Amino acid sequence: MIDEVLIKRKIPYYLVGVNAMALKLLEKGGKPGRGTKDIDFALMVASMDEYEQIVELLVDQGFTRVKSPWTIYHSQFNVVVDLLPFGQIEENDTLSFHERYSDLHVLGFREVLESATEISIEYKIAKIPPLPGMIILKLVAWSDRPEERDNDLSDIFRIIETYYDHEWDHIVAVHYDLLDQVDEAHGDLKIAARVLGRQAQVYLRKSTELSKRIFDLLRNNLLDAESSQIAREWAKLKDIEVVEALLILQAFEKGLKELEAG
Repeated sequence: MIDEVLIKRKIPYYLVGVNAMALKLLEKGGKPGRGTKDIDFALMVASMDEYEQIVELLVDQGFTRVKSPWTIYHSQFNVVVDLLPFGQIEENDTLSFHERYSDLHVLGFREVLESATEISIEYKIAKIPPLPGMIILKLVAWSDRPEERDNDLSDIFRIIETYYDHEWDHIVAVHYDLLDQVDEAHGDLKIAARVLGRQAQVYLRKSTELSKRIFDLLRNNLLDAESSQIAREWAKLKDIEVVEALLILQAFEKGLKELEAG
């Protein structure tokens, strides 16, 4: 229903959030993790008028508006859909965009979604961000509202946790210099985090603002184990020492700072 409206209007759109992550993991044969009836679409639109026209078309299809200006709900399917506008709308309608979407931050969307990949879903094609890009988007989302976005940290850890097995052939072929860490405690997680960091470099190089946001966030969470909200949450999820969780986060940061490697 949503894709039909967007395709008809020739609006580039991307599936983001936990559903995109689940599809990417399923593509590699992994388990999708937590389920949700919330669906997040990022829409590349040129203006507020174009965005409002899309919402109105979806209202005609049975959706209703809710309090958040970017969220719609369909009672028949009991599904909540976030339509997250980005692209030229940020440039053409700067003032009205930021007034209306003051609680919505789309930093990183443009950079990450430029490298979106296509995946087939029941004879339809969806565009989703690569896993390293999902980590960047989730770090941005969590840093904006950590008190409301506790699932973002578990989603990031889920990506790291599954990446080693899913991308083993790529790691052996391109990141073989890291394999001496295999026998370390949680070596697979550290290797996966560092490879993901290496691959996420490309997004930070496209935006000074995005790079600053990510490195500031990591620096604040790498000062020490006990003050690191990210490390403490990961330690609880994996039932490991906070110090070990901090080393995994450090591996991701180290990957981001290294010379590009694959």
